[in-house]
Amino acid sequence: MASGKKSRTSTPRQARLPRRVYESELLRLQTELVKLQEWVRAESVRLVVIFEGRDAAGKGSTIKRVTERLNPRVARIAALPAPTERERTQWYFQRYVEQLPAAGEIVLFDRSWYNRAGVEHVMGFCTKEEYGRFLHQCPIFERMLVEDGILLRKYWFSVSDAVQEERFRARLDDPTRRWKLSPMDLESVTRWEAYSRAKDEMFVHTDIPEVPWNVVASDDKRSARINMISDLLSAVPYREVRRPSLELPPRPPSTGYERPPRDLQTYVPDHAAALGRGGGKSG
Repeated sequence: MASGKKSRTSTPRQARLPRRVYESELLRLQTELVKLQEWVRAESVRLVVIFEGRDAAGKGSTIKRVTERLNPRVARIAALPAPTERERTQWYFQRYVEQLPAAGEIVLFDRSWYNRAGVEHVMGFCTKEEYGRFLHQCPIFERMLVEDGILLRKYWFSVSDAVQEERFRARLDDPTRRWKLSPMDLESVTRWEAYSRAKDEMFVHTDIPEVPWNVVASDDKRSARINMISDLLSAVPYREVRRPSLELPPRPPSTGYERPPRDLQTYVPDHAAALGRGGGKSG
């Protein structure tokens, strides 16, 4: 990746949201997301949230913050792998339809059917006819979802080329995050303008009144997470659902049960105690 070049993006970089402000507001918003979840379950709502954008734009980390305090039986992440040979012969939207929520469920698409308008189109993984058919059918498909009562929200995470390159370099240097980089991700650096044109064309065809695109400026990930979650909460007409009062019952008196001796069971080694004694590996 070339370094030192002037960014193609003229938009000034976002100021970083202070951590203390970010963490306080994130907790408040996550509390509201729990209320939204309970409303979805109580009212048998079907909610779909689509996360799209460039590689390293912050989609995954935002999804993590959206879901980390929610019930995984209610809120589910759909991140589909490349289609199988059989799936390639199906109607393009078919395998995504299988991921749509039932009543009382939330599905968050970590990339979605818009793969066809982005990576598949730019990298030549679909034909021109398949690409054109997608741009024609996608608005029809989404209108059908909305007409059937599904709440559908679409977010595009927008990152500058300079910040994307910084994040790629950070991943290369971090062994815990290197798995996030693939040859396809690195290819996106050399095809920046091709992806920009593809995104612009996609918006022309799919930014429809019934399901508009909502752009999230994501050069600052903290701001992006806060802005996206806040917007989602403002867009869904949820209300707080009164839950039944719960009380911890008193523990009944002992009936004589005794735990088996510890030496009859296999315990994991106490690595934490070794750290406390200064015996852990430094790193």
